[in-house]
Amino acid sequence: MAKSDFVPNADHDLTVFTRHFVSRLAPEVAVFGATPEDLAIVSGLSDAFQAKIDHASDAAAAAKEATTDKNETRHQLEAELRRLVRQIKSHRGYTKKQGDALGIEGPEYTVDLATAKPDLAGVDQTGGVVSLTFTLYKSDGINIYGQREGDPDWVLMGRAVASPYIDQRPLLQVGKPELRRYTAVYMLKDKQVGIFSDDLVINCAP
Repeated sequence: MAKSDFVPNADHDLTVFTRHFVSRLAPEVAVFGATPEDLAIVSGLSDAFQAKIDHASDAAAAAKEATTDKNETRHQLEAELRRLVRQIKSHRGYTKKQGDALGIEGPEYTVDLATAKPDLAGVDQTGGVVSLTFTLYKSDGINIYGQREGDPDWVLMGRAVASPYIDQRPLLQVGKPELRRYTAVYMLKDKQVGIFSDDLVINCAP
């Protein structure tokens, strides 16, 4: 019967295995035709590997923190921009020409909702939190559906009347990444209209 590989797959398990192997072999290293130098090489590589594991973990944690910080600052920036633009547009002297010059009027859309489908995009914010963005056009909102492991079919998550929509469901298993699928359809006068969006797949990191 074939045997499995003695080298563990998990990084941490490999360093534990190596320390055990070296400590047990050291007293009788010559019995097997090996040398202390052989053990020194293995031990040195194990120590270097552990250091790189620690560095990778620190880098991953730093990247997660940086991404969260960046997204929070973007949300603050968008909120302040929108507040200021609302203030400008509500001023009695405001004109569309001024708005065009400032770039705050936005393009005119002529979308037939009966044949339109939402352009759904998403950003993983780790820990199960996903930010979903879309354009409303002249609709009353969109119905957002989700599906993840264990869901036999699409699940209606809710109606979004403003972008972004934040999916705050926790991960199915703490610390384990999961794939989520999303789709959406426009709403008009409490009825779904148009075509469902293309499936959006997001890999949710712990």
